[in-house]
Amino acid sequence: MYVKSLLSAARDIRIEQAEMPGEIAPDHVRLRLATASICGTDMHYFRHFANAGFFLDNPVTLGHEACAYVEDANGHGFRPGQLVAINPVIECGTCAKCRAGDINMCATKRFPGSATTKPHIDGFFRERFDFPARCCHAVAETINPDHLTFAEPLACAMHAVNRAGVSPGDRVLVTGCGPMGLLATVGAAAKGAEVAVTDLKTAAIEAAWAVGASAGYVTGEDSPERAAYDVVIEASGSPHAYNQALDAVRYQGTIGVLSLIQPSEIPINLHLNALKEVRSVGSILFTREFADAVALIAGGEVDFEAITAARFAVAETQAACELMADGRAVGKVLIKPA
Repeated sequence: MYVKSLLSAARDIRIEQAEMPGEIAPDHVRLRLATASICGTDMHYFRHFANAGFFLDNPVTLGHEACAYVEDANGHGFRPGQLVAINPVIECGTCAKCRAGDINMCATKRFPGSATTKPHIDGFFRERFDFPARCCHAVAETINPDHLTFAEPLACAMHAVNRAGVSPGDRVLVTGCGPMGLLATVGAAAKGAEVAVTDLKTAAIEAAWAVGASAGYVTGEDSPERAAYDVVIEASGSPHAYNQALDAVRYQGTIGVLSLIQPSEIPINLHLNALKEVRSVGSILFTREFADAVALIAGGEVDFEAITAARFAVAETQAACELMADGRAVGKVLIKPA
């Protein structure tokens, strides 16, 4: 028996005792959760039982950011107890996009804890689970699993930074210091950029300082320079922030859209795209950046504790999600086994 959380309806997570299947699928390994973390996507499902127009058909376990210990390698070469980073993208591996390395563009990819995959696959906010062996990446025993759980979101942030073409010496502005904005700060700083950030909260900006930002602006109190940044990474999901990005990016600069900007009646000043010849680049998931993120974490140079807000047990997933939903957390909220 093991403990699992199950999102049954909007803002309603049930805790259940469950049993593992008697057999492991041939291409899977059996895993025991080390650490998982809550994503903004999880929050959309928690609040609305839906995300970006995709509605859940039935209750599901959330969570796609995790690392775990191998419980049964099922013939796949891992040793029992080995810590693995988990890439949650289950790509087909055979289509043109997969063959080119663009697994994020695979039309038939499957993803845990998401309404985009039908039938839905339970995510990682549970103590034990099976997952494809090819998605599991062994790491050194010295890596802290509470830091390794950042691999998936850090890879997403690094993909946005790469898509936007951030180079050493660039002036970069990150709008929004939620978890993804903080990780975009990490990714841009790792590229050798000079990073400034904006947010509504002073505490969030202070967290960004701890992971590589060199300047911070509290929205409503002060503002970044206009037309001054080579790249702006929009990480808040707010139309107001996208307008700020259009104002702050230099002429012929680039805006990297890391957030999923939700539908809104707030007008976006798209005329500035033309007047400033701004290049706007979308970003979803990651490609080779997952390995890059694991390597950056293994290097031990990033203070992930500075952007860790709280830790909860699987049985406390409801409280963990409420903390995130209320906007009280600065950084990542982690989910641990009991």
